[in-house]
Amino acid sequence: MPQIKPVSELRNYPDVLKNVKVGHPVYLTKNGTGRYVLIDIEDYTVVEAAGRLSFELMRGRTSGETDGWISKENMRAHFGERANA
Repeated sequence: MPQIKPVSELRNYPDVLKNVKVGHPVYLTKNGTGRYVLIDIEDYTVVEAAGRLSFELMRGRTSGETDGWISKENMRAHFGERANA
C-alpha cells in the first residue's frame, strides 16, 4: 500500500523518513496533488541506471537510422576486438 502524505508532514521529517524503505517510496502531496517522491538511495540508483540505459539505446537507434546500421560481421569484429583488448 503506497505511503501518501501531505508535504506539511515534513515538519516532522524523522517520522516521514522512517517510512522510506527500499521498494516503498513515500509520495508527498501539495494542495491535494502529488508533487514529490522520497525514495531510498538504492531505488534511486536503479532509476538513474535505467534512464542512462534508455538514453544510450536511443542514441544507438538514432545513430543507426541516420548513419546506417553496421553488418552483423562488423559488429562481431568490433566487440571481439574490445573483448580482446
